Amino acid sequence: MSDYRQEEREDAVDWAARSREAEEEYNLSQLRGYEPVHPEPGWRSVARKLWVPIAFLGALFWKFKAAVFVVFKFKFVGTALSGLVSIAAYALLWSWWFAVGLVVLLFVHEMGHVLEARRQGLPVSAPMFIPFLGALITLKQLPDDVWREARVALAGPIVGTLGACVFWAIGAATDRDFFTAMAYVGFFLNLFNLLPIVPLDGGRAVAALHPAFWLVGLAALVVLMIVAPNPILILVLIIGGMELWNRWRHRGSEEAKAYYTISRGQRLAVAVV
Repeated sequence: MSDYRQEEREDAVDWAARSREAEEEYNLSQLRGYEPVHPEPGWRSVARKLWVPIAFLGALFWKFKAAVFVVFKFKFVGTALSGLVSIAAYALLWSWWFAVGLVVLLFVHEMGHVLEARRQGLPVSAPMFIPFLGALITLKQLPDDVWREARVALAGPIVGTLGACVFWAIGAATDRDFFTAMAYVGFFLNLFNLLPIVPLDGGRAVAALHPAFWLVGLAALVVLMIVAPNPILILVLIIGGMELWNRWRHRGSEEAKAYYTISRGQRLAVAVV
């Protein structure tokens, strides 16, 4: 009886050993055809996601450019369409909810410019969204002086910050992190726009103080670009440098002197804001 049990134990040990050997051989055979996954750089992943829709939109624009220009003549249709395109573009990188919230914040900011421009009687376009660049409005007539230009410029960040405060209040009332996060995004966007360099709002506002402030903004933008390189910062730097050079060249003209001549109280008001 003991011999029989001994044989059973030996058979069990042999079976376990053969099972381990078979499992190891199977694992080795699986690993022979395995190639390690190399993580793709972040910018390549983003580029891979973006180039197809951008190319598609570009082809559509080229094919139907005449129709696009006709549609965009209707102010709010152009705003709605460009907003939808921006939402779709932002959703490629982030969530749909974030994309919608970002476009809403940009719209509120731009409407601040529109409301102040219309209050001054200036012909102004409706907001137009540009994916990954933000949004803009165009004035068909320049303000009479730098004081009026500063008011139009500052209206955007002021109204935009109020819009961000609404997001923050909703987040606090509902205890939803999404609204709080969007509020901070709005605060950052409006604060960034106050950098004292054209074409940003801060650059147009500080012109009421002294055009030399543009040099401060230019230096700050260079530092920011070194710390956190970004194509948008490069674009702002190029446009800002060109605008700075253009205004500096014409600073001695009679029109420029009249444009920049405002009262001390008006300069103080801009400085306080």
